[in-house]
Amino acid sequence: MRSIVIPAKAGIQSRRRYAIAVHGGCGRWDGGDTRAALRGVRAAVEAARRLLAGGASALDAVCAAVVVLEDDPLFNAGTGSTLNREGDAEMDASVMAGEQLRCGGVAAIRRVRNPVLVARRVMEETPHVLLAGRGAIAFARHQGFRDYDPITRESRLRFRSAMAAEAAAGTVGAVALDAEGRLAAATSTGGTALKLPGRVGDSPIPGAGNYATRSAAASATGRGELILRHAVTKSLCDRVAAGRSAARATRETLQRLPLERGESIGVIALDRRAGIGVTLRGGSMPHAWFVGGAGRVVARMR
Repeated sequence: MRSIVIPAKAGIQSRRRYAIAVHGGCGRWDGGDTRAALRGVRAAVEAARRLLAGGASALDAVCAAVVVLEDDPLFNAGTGSTLNREGDAEMDASVMAGEQLRCGGVAAIRRVRNPVLVARRVMEETPHVLLAGRGAIAFARHQGFRDYDPITRESRLRFRSAMAAEAAAGTVGAVALDAEGRLAAATSTGGTALKLPGRVGDSPIPGAGNYATRSAAASATGRGELILRHAVTKSLCDRVAAGRSAARATRETLQRLPLERGESIGVIALDRRAGIGVTLRGGSMPHAWFVGGAGRVVARMR
């Protein structure tokens, strides 16, 4: 298990004390994809950093970061999502604002460009937490999201050659802390390659693949069924509320999970002191972060 500790900067004034961290999904990444993936997560952090520096909310920042990753066909979210057994892209996404545990998600949604933005609209424009399938698509159209085909030539080729399960890495996600001390998380995925139609993973489920409270925000990637059963991000945020740092909470949360051989799971987290935790078990995961006052964006593959 590999962990990265990025401690909070005690000397950073509150007006500058914002932070953003993103991941591009755990799994197997080859050399060429590694370089492109690091460019992708860095671009996502830069988009969010600019918003946070201008006083935007943590929710705005995580949505902007995930949109960048959804629009990059390298990642398994939005454009370039993996295909199910029928050759369709069914996508899941969720957002959560920690102040009042407000959240929204979409599951098994098709033919939209940015599922994370539809998920945010579910949170802001309905009394519901999650919309799925045809209902999610109908809601998206009613809200003005145009028809869009997220299937790329590369994802179709992988599907036809029966290599999809090996070619795609997990999920994308972002966590942010804004200058007002608010935390938010957003997560988006094309799901497991060659999955049964209608399968819903952890990403749109609060407390599984995505969660935020007043104490912490977290986004997970890996085998969705395992993350669902162990309520990974809820467990992590509870640990931070009990006094752990984000870094320690990520380690403790993943240590207890029963991974099978060849599986991988990763999580990123952020606490109210701008402390960042990144932990990975198995595989590799491109990720990047920025803390206001720290000077530069850091991007790594672990």
